[in-house]
Amino acid sequence: MRRVVVTGLGAITPLGVGVLPTWTRLIAGHSGITSVAAFEPAAKWKALTSTVAGIVPKGDAEHAWRPSDWLDAGEQRRMSTFAQYAVAAAKQALDHAGWAPTRRQDLEATGVCIGSGIGNLDEMYSTSLAYEKDVSDSKRLLGGPGYKKVSPLFVPKILINLAAGHIAMKYGFQGPNHAATTACTTGAHSVGDAARFIMFGDADVMVAGGAESCIHPLTFAGFGRSRSLSTAYNHDPASSCRPFDSARDGFVVGEGAAVLVLEELEHAKARGANILAEVKGYGCSGDAYHMTAPREDGSGALLAMKRALKNAGLKPGQVDYVNAHATGTTVGDAAEAAAIRALMVSDEGVEKESDVTVSSTKGAVGHLLGAAGAIESLFCVMAINQNIVPPTLNLQNPNVGSDFNFVPSKAQEKKVKVALSNSFGFGGTNASLVFSEL
Repeated sequence: MRRVVVTGLGAITPLGVGVLPTWTRLIAGHSGITSVAAFEPAAKWKALTSTVAGIVPKGDAEHAWRPSDWLDAGEQRRMSTFAQYAVAAAKQALDHAGWAPTRRQDLEATGVCIGSGIGNLDEMYSTSLAYEKDVSDSKRLLGGPGYKKVSPLFVPKILINLAAGHIAMKYGFQGPNHAATTACTTGAHSVGDAARFIMFGDADVMVAGGAESCIHPLTFAGFGRSRSLSTAYNHDPASSCRPFDSARDGFVVGEGAAVLVLEELEHAKARGANILAEVKGYGCSGDAYHMTAPREDGSGALLAMKRALKNAGLKPGQVDYVNAHATGTTVGDAAEAAAIRALMVSDEGVEKESDVTVSSTKGAVGHLLGAAGAIESLFCVMAINQNIVPPTLNLQNPNVGSDFNFVPSKAQEKKVKVALSNSFGFGGTNASLVFSEL
């Protein structure tokens, strides 16, 4: 089987634009979670039960998002925000990897796999309102004003796979053009699927990751009605996402994108690429249990982790760091902690819970939904390169897996040869990725 390595990284996150600004602030314990209560129209935002979110910084500040830094006016008009984030993160990753092919055979051997969980909710909402406003059924059938309110770009701007499509078109990549959309597991599935394209010879290089931007009242209302969101810390946004903490009360919506350039090992060596890590294993499973809740014993998550380690040819005891999916929900965090304990404190694992190093980076960036697994994969690669484990913010009193080394509040220096990243989504879809030193 062909081996797959990571040679480039790109990120747009609530901590800033770029991998280094994001990582530096993450390790320093900063939070990118802020209030949306003052957003306009005020009536729609203030009435929400949860008014906190991980927002990509905008404006003139250093490392803030400015579309014109990455896209011309025509590209901005054609692309929804999540696709814009994906294109910008892809450019960063390709530049970092030093991969700018021009030969036909290289373009044909380079593919894209970028997913999103929800994508462009704003476009669907606003177009629906415009279409329905003051339009009778008879006028609609005759192509009346409602019909004319629908932009020719409406469908391209809501299709999940257009993030990958725009990247492929921009660079001329003619390899696999793929998009996963598996709720909050999307980013992990995108990276894992892309790695398999390379393993099985469908490509030599893949641009892989996830992108999300659905900061919209309807998002907060929908997740709020399912009682998934944090509501107790609207007055203190930075404290709102509390993975594994006894005071956790739900997740915090986030936005952004992360992209990894994956490459076949010998291909990377031949061109002298800087190899950051190896994609060592990938495992998937399904809970087959509930629309939004995991199995309480974490058995679905455990199965994904076991399969990823089996694929990697590694034992649980060889895992130095687990980047948990842990979003800050009561049931979800408890189930994942149980799964990690069952995996790691075992005959092939470690002797005691305190030997298990686990952190959730969502306390700093929120839950990036379809981009979560991608940014967390990137954090695992950085942990391996920097030998630093990012902290779990807001963890004051863990009430699950309480003896784990949860890296509370402050980053820790630690030799990380193997890192495991978990992602779980609504519908009971689970994925785990294993990254290692080469």
